[in-house]
Amino acid sequence: MEIKEQIVNLRAELSQHNYNYYVLSQPTISDFEFDAKLRQLQELETAHPEYFDPSSPTQRVGNDLTQGFTQVEHKYPMLSLGNTYSEADITDFYNRVSKGLDGEEFEIVCELKYDGTSISLTYQNGVLQRAVTRGDGQKGDDVTANVKTIRCIPLKLQGNYPEELEMRGEILMPWKVFEALNVERETQGEPLFANPRNAASGTLKMQNSSQVAKRKLDSYLYYMLGEDLPAESHYECLEAAKGYGFKISDAIRKCKTLKEIFDFIKYWDTERKNLPVATDGIVLKVNSFAQQKKLGYTAKSPRWAIAYKFQAERALTRLIAVTYQVGRTGVITPVANLEPVQLSGTVVKRATLHNADIIESLDLHVDDMVYVEKGGEIIPKITGVDINRRSLFAEKVQFITKCPECGAKLQRLEGEAAHYCPNEDGCPPQIMGKIEHFVSRKAMNIDGLGPEIIDSLYSHGLLKSIADLYLLKVQDIATLEGLGEKSAKKILQGIRSSVEVPFERVLFAIGIRYVGETVAKKLALTLKNIDAIASASIQELTAIDEIGESIAGSVYHYFREQKHIELIQKLKDFGLKMETDSSKMENSSDVLGGKTFVVSGVFAHFSRDGIKETIELNGGKISSSISSKTDFVVAGENMGPAKKQKAEELGVKIIDEDTFIGMLQK
Repeated sequence: MEIKEQIVNLRAELSQHNYNYYVLSQPTISDFEFDAKLRQLQELETAHPEYFDPSSPTQRVGNDLTQGFTQVEHKYPMLSLGNTYSEADITDFYNRVSKGLDGEEFEIVCELKYDGTSISLTYQNGVLQRAVTRGDGQKGDDVTANVKTIRCIPLKLQGNYPEELEMRGEILMPWKVFEALNVERETQGEPLFANPRNAASGTLKMQNSSQVAKRKLDSYLYYMLGEDLPAESHYECLEAAKGYGFKISDAIRKCKTLKEIFDFIKYWDTERKNLPVATDGIVLKVNSFAQQKKLGYTAKSPRWAIAYKFQAERALTRLIAVTYQVGRTGVITPVANLEPVQLSGTVVKRATLHNADIIESLDLHVDDMVYVEKGGEIIPKITGVDINRRSLFAEKVQFITKCPECGAKLQRLEGEAAHYCPNEDGCPPQIMGKIEHFVSRKAMNIDGLGPEIIDSLYSHGLLKSIADLYLLKVQDIATLEGLGEKSAKKILQGIRSSVEVPFERVLFAIGIRYVGETVAKKLALTLKNIDAIASASIQELTAIDEIGESIAGSVYHYFREQKHIELIQKLKDFGLKMETDSSKMENSSDVLGGKTFVVSGVFAHFSRDGIKETIELNGGKISSSISSKTDFVVAGENMGPAKKQKAEELGVKIIDEDTFIGMLQK
C-alpha cells in the first residue's frame, strides 16, 4: 500500500473512532489500540510532511458536541493530554521537564485519572454560572441544567473564594449505579452501556434534567483556572478548592523524584480496583504555575502534563461456541462462550460480540484462542484473535439467519448494525419482554410482576399476551414457587387498578415499535382515541408534529394486523382506557400551537409537571434547554440564573405565570 493511501485510510479510521467515542459514546476499540493507531499516523505524517492535512485527527482534539445544546466558547481551551503506557515514557517526560526548566527544582503532582466525561465549571461571585463539556476543545455544550442535578457539585461556594474562577474535572457514574442502570436497561430490552464512562457521557447529554438527577452522577474536580487564584501552584489551589466546597480526590501526591512517581503508580494500579468509580491511569502535572507557563504547550497538549494509562487487563482463552440471545424488541445479540479464565478478579465464561459486523471484523473461528479484555468495561469483550494458534480445520463463525427461539427468518434494516426477529407476537422472549414492558412503572405500573414471575406464568401457559394478565386468578399466582395467596392478591389488585391508567400510558404500554412515552402522548392528544389512531393513514400520521415516516409506518402497519386488532378489543373489554380523558380535552386547545416553551422555577398555581402538561394540552411543545428555537421561557420564583442569562443572550422572551395564564385565556 502506498504511503499516501495508508495515511488517508488511517485518518478515515481514526475519525470514525473519534465519532464513535465522543458523539455516539459507543467506542469499538480500546484506548490502547486507538493511541497506537494515532501514533502510527503521527509518525507517517512527520516523515511525509507533503501529505499534511489540517483536518487530520492528529491536528485536533476529539469532539463530543451534540445537537440540541447551546455551544459555548471556552475562555481557556480544554486541550487533551499526551498518553503513555510505559515507565520509559514517564522518565522521558520527567527529563524533558527538567531540561525545559533549565535544571530548576520542580515538583510533579500525581493524581488519579478518572474515567468519565470532562466538564468545565465557571463560578462568578461564588455562584455556578455555567457547566460546559470539553467539546472540540475550543467550544463545548452548555449542560448547566444537568450538572446542577449532581449533588457533589456546589451551586454556591463557601469561604474566601476568588471573584471568578473555573474548575475542571470529570463527571462520573459510580460502579453500583452503572450496574443497576444496566440491569434496568436489560429488562426494558434496551442496549447496555459498555462502561461507566459511556453511561456518564450519555446521561449528561439527556434533554430531561429530571432524568439526569435519577442517574446519581458523581464528580471529582482536578484543576483551577482564573486571573486571581488563591495560590501560585496547582496542588495548593486544589487544597483551597476543598475549602470552597469542591469535591477533590484525596489520592493526590506531590513527588520530587521518579521513584516517588513510580511508587504512586504501582500502588494505585492495584488499589484503584477498590474505588467506587472507574479510573484508567495517573495524571502527572508540574506543580508550579510559573513553571507550567515556562514549559508552554504544543498545538494539542500542555508540555507540563502527561497521562500514564494502566494497561487494560486481558487474558487468552479458547472460544468454545457462539450463541445468540433475543431481546424484547427482537434484536439478536451474539455471545461468545469461552473456556473459563481469570480476569480482573472474576472468572469470565462469556463475552459480548455485539453484532454480525464485529464477528466479521474479528474473523472468528470456533476453537480460536481469543483475547478477552475488561479494563474499564464491566462487560467482557473479545478484542483480538491469536491467528498463529488457529487449527487448519477450524470452522468460521457465521451469523445465524433464523431466530434461535422461534425459527423466523432474521431481518436487518438498512443503516442498522443489528439483526432482529420479525415474529414479535410468536417469539417467546419477545412475548415475555412485551409483558415486562407493559407492567413497568412508566407504563401500566403493575407491582410485583417481575421477569421471573412472568417467565413462570408463561411457562405454565397462563400468559401468552398482555391481555391474559386480566384473566389471572389468585390460584394461578399463589401456586408459583416463592409466592402465596397474600402476594397473589396484591398482584391482582395492581392489575385491577391498572384500568385507571390514562390512555397515553396505555398506548405506550402496548409496545408498538418506535412509540415511546412522548410519541404516545402526542398521538393520544392529537387523535383522541385508539380507533382514530388505528384508522389513520400514513399521511395523517406524518402530519402530526414530530411524527416521522418510520414512526408513522410502524403505527400504521401495527393496526393492519388482525391479531393486534383482536388484542386491542380484548383490552377494551377489560376496561382499559382507550381514549383521552374528556376533562383534559375540555381544557385543551391549539392556542399555543407551534410554540416551544422552557419552564423554570416554582409556580403559585401550577406544579412543574402541571404547567408542562397544560402547555402540551394547548398545543405547545416542552424543551428542557433554551435555544434559538425556544419561543418563551415561563419563569417562576427562583428561576435558574443560567437559564435567564441564556434567554437574554438569545433574545428569548421571558414571561411570568400570570402572562402565561393570560395566553391560555386568549
